[in-house]
Amino acid sequence: MSTPTITSPDKIRNIAIIAHVDHGKTTLVDQLLKQAGSFRENQAVVDRAMDSMDQERERGITIKAKNTSVYWNGNIVNIVDTPGHADFGGEVERVMKMVDGVMLVVDAYEGPQAQTRFVLKKALAAGLSPIIFVNKIDRPNARPLEVHDMVLELFLELDANEEQFNAPFIYGSARDGYAVNSPDDEHVDMAPMFDMIMKSIPAPAVDQDAEFQMLVSNIDWSDYVGRIAIGKIQSGRVNIGDQVFRLQEGEKPQRAKISKILEYSALSTIEVEVGAAGQIVGLAGFEDVNIGETIAFNKESSALPFVDIDPPTVQMFFSVNDGPFVGTEGDRVTSREIRERLIREGRTNISIKVEDTDAAGVFRVSARGAMQVAVVVEEMRREGFELLVSRPSVIKKEIDGKLHEPVETLYLEVPDDAVGGCMQSLANRKGKVEAMTAKDGRTDLEITIPTRGLIGFEFELLNLTSGEGIMSHLFKEYRLDSGDIRTRHTGTLISMETGDAMAYSLHNILTRGKLFIAPGTKVYEGMLVGENPRADDITVNPIKAKHLTNHRASGSDKTVTLPPPIEFSLERAIEYIAPDELVEVTPLNIRLRKRILASNVRKRESKKTPAGG
Repeated sequence: MSTPTITSPDKIRNIAIIAHVDHGKTTLVDQLLKQAGSFRENQAVVDRAMDSMDQERERGITIKAKNTSVYWNGNIVNIVDTPGHADFGGEVERVMKMVDGVMLVVDAYEGPQAQTRFVLKKALAAGLSPIIFVNKIDRPNARPLEVHDMVLELFLELDANEEQFNAPFIYGSARDGYAVNSPDDEHVDMAPMFDMIMKSIPAPAVDQDAEFQMLVSNIDWSDYVGRIAIGKIQSGRVNIGDQVFRLQEGEKPQRAKISKILEYSALSTIEVEVGAAGQIVGLAGFEDVNIGETIAFNKESSALPFVDIDPPTVQMFFSVNDGPFVGTEGDRVTSREIRERLIREGRTNISIKVEDTDAAGVFRVSARGAMQVAVVVEEMRREGFELLVSRPSVIKKEIDGKLHEPVETLYLEVPDDAVGGCMQSLANRKGKVEAMTAKDGRTDLEITIPTRGLIGFEFELLNLTSGEGIMSHLFKEYRLDSGDIRTRHTGTLISMETGDAMAYSLHNILTRGKLFIAPGTKVYEGMLVGENPRADDITVNPIKAKHLTNHRASGSDKTVTLPPPIEFSLERAIEYIAPDELVEVTPLNIRLRKRILASNVRKRESKKTPAGG
């Protein structure tokens, strides 16, 4: 156990790093940790050290907000690294109550992007003091002074108060490890940034002498102590062994005893004996604790206010795998196991909502976007789960007796020669172009589009722009339902048999369309094995072998050459499937299938359901 780091609040700074995805937040935190001497000289530290989840490293994005701290000239700077992708906006919103200022990171070439607007709006509304770091000034075509003006325009648009509008700017390169007050200054180290944080971010406004109170802004988990409540201590101090109460509006206070107090330093936690006002700490000793609750000594205390979280806009259904291969690849297949895992996810991820449905073994999961749900599904398959996932559908609302749907602002940057194709695709998806700006062979588009119209568009954009298109989007408002939108214009090839796919039969099926599977793939009746360019579904037999004759030996089957099959990532599969289809997810495979596997039952049901129903 370490000695307590009781520090005067005026020596503490609590700051969140916010930015659009890929503008350099996590790399910046790496440099602050290194230059503050948080690592031993011989310690091997990977890049993007704060991205501890496997998926964060694989995707190159931050998914979960995480906190650390650095010591600088006798001061403590607590840093929260936040996601930049719109689907994980809930992670950004809830940390606003834990910090007193924000470091807005903006790319010196790209300038403010969609998510920059979102995270900055939340920070300004919370009354936080900002510092703007114009990053990547070493990039070719960097334009730091232009970006400076663009950020100020954004501050005006977002109704920043006078103090926020006069926020200080600092420039530099997180990758190369330097910050400067002016782009022309000598490039040395990050010291100017530390100095600016201490000067421009206020110390936490806390009461050291009042009774202990803390708002839970994050939850961690330890196999040894269970749930850990993380937050900024608003008043007083807490010791190991203290009795406290969990408070939540409208709920009965729950008693608990503090068993551990954790402070965050570099990439690890330190056990301390006392937590003091102004510090960000983790508290253990709770059977159960949730984000948004207040921890206090007095059960009569009022619960501290929590930030309003934007509502989810899409929903998907998770269900038990009922396919013929169930249980052959994963060991967690029951509805109870799936439900418990989803409930646990909902407790630590406040922008995800999990509900039971009338159907046994089927759960409704509401979220900000398909990617957010795909991350949860990917975690589950890595943990040994098997489950079925539906296509995302938007959450509609009835307003004044009429059905309204969520609408988003879509920001696109595409090569000039792809503009026509993109605009045609967006028009088919009920998108309306609001603004268009051309620069250096590329065009920026701002489009208002129903959330439904965005489902599956990212993959279409890759094809339309040969992988050069960049998109981001933000929830705008609810509007009157815009009618039918078709985002998939192809049918599928469906297996009529169960067994191992044969090269001979797949070669024959190629005349009908493109394949999703290769020879030797295990298939079952009702599984999607390919795509039909027409809108109709066609049943095929992928396991049929060549009949042997006196003239042909079975070995001649090996001479058949097939093009590589279309491979689906989890997100691509979820957004590709039609409403009558599901994605089967296991630790080893991602399969696409019909909801109803038996073809005779599918035909019977299709006659009952009117077209488009």
